[in-house]
Amino acid sequence: MLVNPLSLGNQRWANRSRVRVRVIALFIALIVQSVLAQTFNEYQIKAIFLFNFAQFVDWSQPAKADAPFVIGVLGEDPFRDSLEDTVRGERLDARPFLVRHYRTVHDIADCQILFVSGSEARQLSALLEALRGRRILTVSDVEDFALRGGMVQFVTESKRIKLKINVDAARAANLTLSSKLLRPATIVSLEKD
Repeated sequence: MLVNPLSLGNQRWANRSRVRVRVIALFIALIVQSVLAQTFNEYQIKAIFLFNFAQFVDWSQPAKADAPFVIGVLGEDPFRDSLEDTVRGERLDARPFLVRHYRTVHDIADCQILFVSGSEARQLSALLEALRGRRILTVSDVEDFALRGGMVQFVTESKRIKLKINVDAARAANLTLSSKLLRPATIVSLEKD
């Protein structure tokens, strides 16, 4: 059997080319992954969560078909522009999303989701009391937020954002949370057995 030395050279060249392509692809993948990890910070991810909560909660109240769906931030805004960027141009059915910033709990009029900033931690009990019974999904990353009567708490563990949900607080505000939201969360219930 005769072997053409030119075909062996072409085969080696083809194999080396494939290896080079794989190495370059791996290098590009690592760079892209690194850039994505740096691009999305914690509050950009939390902004996406807030936007998605709108799809998994039933407020059971008639709203005008074109009334804005309001996501509010109470206190200092840790999101910077990421919350506005996340909801820009988005709609829930026919309702456009709108982000409002509140300095005090008494400023809150029409709001469906309210993020309580860490700057409000000292007065958390009074805030939650003032919001009791209102159909507003309260969300925060303040420690023990769900245990103290807030509805959804962001908890960061091992660089992952997890949820703690106080089902009693949501029920008291006549909000129905989808099982899709409850399934991955840690459920906090304050009802006594």
